[in-house]
Amino acid sequence: MHTLQAVITGAIQGLSEFLPVSSSAHIVFSNELYEIITKTKLAVDSVNQEEIFFDIMVHLATLFAVVIYFFKDLKNIFSNFFKALKEKDYKNDNFKLVNYIALATIITGVIGLLIKNKVEQLIQNPELICIFLFGTGMILLYSERKYKGSEKIDLKKTILIAIAQGLAVFPGFSRSGLTISTALFQGMDRVEAARFSFLMSIPVILLASLIYPLIELDFTQIATFNLKAIILGFLTSFVVGYFCIKYFMQLLGKISLKSFGYYCLAISLIMFFVFQLCHHA
Repeated sequence: MHTLQAVITGAIQGLSEFLPVSSSAHIVFSNELYEIITKTKLAVDSVNQEEIFFDIMVHLATLFAVVIYFFKDLKNIFSNFFKALKEKDYKNDNFKLVNYIALATIITGVIGLLIKNKVEQLIQNPELICIFLFGTGMILLYSERKYKGSEKIDLKKTILIAIAQGLAVFPGFSRSGLTISTALFQGMDRVEAARFSFLMSIPVILLASLIYPLIELDFTQIATFNLKAIILGFLTSFVVGYFCIKYFMQLLGKISLKSFGYYCLAISLIMFFVFQLCHHA
């Protein structure tokens, strides 16, 4: 992995992980464009192992970003959760929130395991990813037509949002886009929907970053990786991710998701035709 490629990918991961535009799609697009422009392609085995490790690191970077941004919020949630647990106050909002996040994690994990093999095959098809991203754009636009902004999170909403998060494993389906849109479909406020989406991403990213390497990664090859590039990619992803969350949360109180929906439609169509021309030239 080249240093420039790592920094670009880290920036894209940090920016698109929390914006409703699909980080997986943008990483595939950037890698495909990098190979087309530079006319370089590493050996398959080397790419797989190093890219698996790099993918883990940039996802951990965005995990750290969301934990640091919501640190006070998380501290308050868990202190109230344990207090409610001690007092057997099971109607406490924070007690229910922790349980909703736990349930969402389980549902997402089950869906992810069931479709894991299919997802890995799709990553090799950037044109199909463009179609999924186009679908994300349509969902974002339609969710704004149904927007009410008054309902709070509950068990039914959690289950549906968790299913959306599980389906977002497909590259091109934005995790934040699908989860926030599903919340809006059910009448939730944009800011609260985004807050729940980001909070429920923490255990999912953490578990994926721990379990996936144990299954796929050959740790004996780490010494052969470009660690400088990976570290720079990690730092870039963290910094960009933190500021992305900060300003996205501020923007959601003022703007709708329509602009992100139109962006997904536009970039998916542009990339589809670019890949069609380059791959079939």
